[in-house]
Amino acid sequence: MLATDLLGIAEVERVAALGGLDARTQSDLGQFFTPAAAAQLIASLPSLPSTGTLRVLDPGAGSGVLTAALVSRVLTERPELSVEIVAVERDPAMLPHLQATLAECERAGEGRVVAEAVVADFILDSTGLDASLSLDAQFDLVIENPPYGKLAASSTHRTAMRAAGVDTPNLYAAFLALSVAALRPGGQVVAITPRSFFNGPYFGGFRSHLLDSIALDRVHVFDSRSTVFADTGVLQENVIFSGTRGASPDVVELSVSRDHTDDIASRLVPYDDVVFPDDPNRFIRLATDVEDTRVAELVLSQPCALTDLGVQVSTGRVVDFRSRHALSGVELPEAVPLIYPGNLRDGGVLWPRAIRKPQWFQPIDDKHRAMILPEGWYTVVKRFSAKEERRRIVASVWSPNDNPGEVAFENHLNVFHIGGRGLDEDLARGISVWLNSSVIDKFFRTFSGHTQVNATDLRTLRFPSMETLRCLGRNAVVSQVEVDSLVMELIAA
Repeated sequence: MLATDLLGIAEVERVAALGGLDARTQSDLGQFFTPAAAAQLIASLPSLPSTGTLRVLDPGAGSGVLTAALVSRVLTERPELSVEIVAVERDPAMLPHLQATLAECERAGEGRVVAEAVVADFILDSTGLDASLSLDAQFDLVIENPPYGKLAASSTHRTAMRAAGVDTPNLYAAFLALSVAALRPGGQVVAITPRSFFNGPYFGGFRSHLLDSIALDRVHVFDSRSTVFADTGVLQENVIFSGTRGASPDVVELSVSRDHTDDIASRLVPYDDVVFPDDPNRFIRLATDVEDTRVAELVLSQPCALTDLGVQVSTGRVVDFRSRHALSGVELPEAVPLIYPGNLRDGGVLWPRAIRKPQWFQPIDDKHRAMILPEGWYTVVKRFSAKEERRRIVASVWSPNDNPGEVAFENHLNVFHIGGRGLDEDLARGISVWLNSSVIDKFFRTFSGHTQVNATDLRTLRFPSMETLRCLGRNAVVSQVEVDSLVMELIAA
């Protein structure tokens, strides 16, 4: 059998396995099978030795298409290299498809490929005193498309991971942590995952654990959110990355394509430009082209962090489903405006507004009183932007001139304030202009692959001086072109 035929046979098994999936089981197990074209791209990332035996782990193997893609590459490019594969899969229904793919791999290898299918729960069977899988430090390469799905704080799998020394809020994070442990020193991991773990506090502990264990060699980004897993209905911003256990590289290769079939543009960048040495959050930043680098340099050269400005940013204090009895659709005595993301319009706040959300907040005890902010100017930013919005960061200004008195902000907003009180008008407007600029949007996208904007993300941004921000705020701007022109004129001077 030709190596090129192997991947086609594996794709037939993948499609058959996909057609037989039970929807509930797929959701519970986080199963999203890798298309053959994507598998070929993933298998192209690791460095392969010329001779000897490559010991490979494929956890969450599904129908085995990733293994087939790797074996196909080895047989084509490394005639003196043998492969030993351990493919772990939790779903017994996948076993016939996986075994069929592995058998074809062995047949194509003509004695150079040995493959074993193991039915096991990769997380539970790799952790604990009674672990049936003993995989630590045994493999030269882990290649994987780990399952996607959240792990509740009380779940058995998350508890097992905490006992193993790392808290993983998601199935794919748990798989990656265990995969790194399975590598020999100098071994490589190659994985396709959501980009969501690159930033934010949710994955902070896991991100630090991963970056302490491996050094990134390459990160590949897809411009399209919908084409990589098109036949599985996944809408997700995915990346492929490779890393080496215990390495200390000087550079990282960053590459980008629209999907898994388009031409790839790549460049080498200094490692410290991807993971800043002094960043306590360990964000992974992807300046995939020269323009991204120019923007990053421009933003990072700004003189101030929020702390330098004496400004804080916090999430809105009102969690509406926990304070239902304090919400009102009509004005009541002592009620104050309640601001939702839907009230933010064109750089300002339109209140009240018919958005199917209560527009008043009536405190009934001291706990509710503590959720209210005093009268003042506030810059507010949506925590979640719609996928179709032009910018990831959408900032507006709450004006006491339009609505005098106290105000309450709902939890889906980030609020800029000084010690729980308002900003001055020029500063509030200036921060809003800065955040709404295209330069900040482009910079934010280098480390955030999703539409959530956390207060932590905003705290990590650099800002112009107080004087420059107030100058930005004193200018009337009504269009994106005017915002961008003003920002570039003031900060690039």
